Amino acid sequence: MRYFSACVFLLLTSCARDSDTIKIKGSDTEVNLAVQLAETFHSDNPEVFVSISGGGSGLGIASLLNGTADMANSSRSINSEEIVLFHKKTITIDSFIFAQDAIAFVVSDELPIDSISTKTLALVLSGTYKNWSSVTSKKMPVNIYGRQSNSGTHDFVKKKLKIAFSPHAKEMNGNAQILEAIKQDNSGIGYVGAGYVIHGGSKGLKVLTVYSGEDIAVSPLNSKMIAAGKYFFQRPLFQYYKSNSYDKVKPFLDFEKGQIGQKIIKEAGYYPVN
Repeated sequence: MRYFSACVFLLLTSCARDSDTIKIKGSDTEVNLAVQLAETFHSDNPEVFVSISGGGSGLGIASLLNGTADMANSSRSINSEEIVLFHKKTITIDSFIFAQDAIAFVVSDELPIDSISTKTLALVLSGTYKNWSSVTSKKMPVNIYGRQSNSGTHDFVKKKLKIAFSPHAKEMNGNAQILEAIKQDNSGIGYVGAGYVIHGGSKGLKVLTVYSGEDIAVSPLNSKMIAAGKYFFQRPLFQYYKSNSYDKVKPFLDFEKGQIGQKIIKEAGYYPVN
């Protein structure tokens, strides 16, 4: 499997030549982690710049297809429709799994619930349960805060639970918006990357432990359980790139899998794949 090369970063890239800049777009789940990796990489490779932006996994893959990105961050696998589009343009792509993520289901710390089953979670997020009285001792409407349909996280949760989201679910622009909304709404529930709970400020929030069937309830913040593959909502994080761009992105890929990159991944609340 091939690895990436990169440069640094954000606003500074407007001054850099395009050939000296690696453009990375896509998953909002990965964007903060990608920024941290790019900043550190650039400090050792000042001649190379990395431009990073979010917008969702679907946007990242579309940007790779239309040539406005060198690399697409994606919290889901590329789908069959996207593969067809690349084939039509005779573009060959490769991928790299650089970390693991766990999806955290977050509620207000005033809601009297600490754990939830996947079955109950499906009933809540699909809108079958419209009031928290179906799950807790409190009678209040369930307010769902999720992502747009082009989000890899939205797609991942939907497929894992085998549901269609409630039509009343509020579609937010990113993880930070979801956390802020639930801080203001005692009846809210949302899903975000576990790293965002760790670094996005958890005051006023509660991360639910999740169990499936007769399994024990597992927290997405429990690194040992994630390493053992015991959390129902853990997933690989992908980076896609054009095969003919490998030489350009390889140094950054090598950095991500190296000792410093792996340390950054851990400290950011994600889980290394090695």
